[in-house]
Amino acid sequence: MSKTDNPLARLQFTNRVRKRAQYEAFEYTLTPEGVQVRNGSHANPEDHEYLVTVQDGLPTHCTCPADARFEGACKHRVAVAIRTPILDAATTSIAADGGTTGADKRSIEDRISTGHDSPVASETDTDECEECFEDFPCWECVRTGKKPIPE
Repeated sequence: MSKTDNPLARLQFTNRVRKRAQYEAFEYTLTPEGVQVRNGSHANPEDHEYLVTVQDGLPTHCTCPADARFEGACKHRVAVAIRTPILDAATTSIAADGGTTGADKRSIEDRISTGHDSPVASETDTDECEECFEDFPCWECVRTGKKPIPE
């Protein structure tokens, strides 16, 4: 995936939104309509659940008040965009025979468990990751400790 294909390059958001999307305790549930995002950082997480709609691999809408009120993507949309396995699972269509459509034949569960777009990271992988921006690491690099979350 090139940087122009990366959903983060196609979304506009502030540094504050980016940081909150990275550190808040979001929980994700895939639904036929999109991704249900629950913010576990709140005292009453059930009061902070919103539906993020994904179209063509891009989180386009969220039912939260901030997405309607402010310019740019809300933290829920950015949170879905930075978690590639969640975004992939939300964009994978189920075929009539129960399989998935598209070129990637790995199961949704396999992609979520590996935590990355690539089939399996090889031992020859360099520190350069096509998913990361210069100042914004992908979730897999953060999760595996390859790159820190910027301050």
